Amino acid sequence: MKEVFAGAVLAIAMTVAAAAPIAAHHSFAAEFDITRPVTLVGSVTKIEWTNPHAYLFIDVKDPQTGAVTNWEIEMGSPNGLTRLGWTRTMLKPGDGVTVEGSMGRNKPNLANARSVVMTATGKKLGAASSEGAQ
Repeated sequence: MKEVFAGAVLAIAMTVAAAAPIAAHHSFAAEFDITRPVTLVGSVTKIEWTNPHAYLFIDVKDPQTGAVTNWEIEMGSPNGLTRLGWTRTMLKPGDGVTVEGSMGRNKPNLANARSVVMTATGKKLGAASSEGAQ
């Protein structure tokens, strides 16, 4: 009897623990606008390889004004990126990239990446975005 009770308590605890991160995750549509696609060409300033999302930061030069703006680009989880061929060290500050994705809704210079092309090699990788899961 004790074993059954302990097993039930353990199963409930595991279910609650597994559900907590899911409940805290934001929806794509709340943060990004799929109807506002964006293509950003720039150079990497930083990459944060963290959960639940990796972030790529790039400097983008406005072709008309010459002003440089730093963009924050949300990607999928490090695990999702790894499954798509990414490595933690494949992008370094100064590397050129082209990012295709969707504009942020409430924060300027924020986008969600759909894909990233590395300028030096032409290699295109998916960004493990949650864009399709609105």
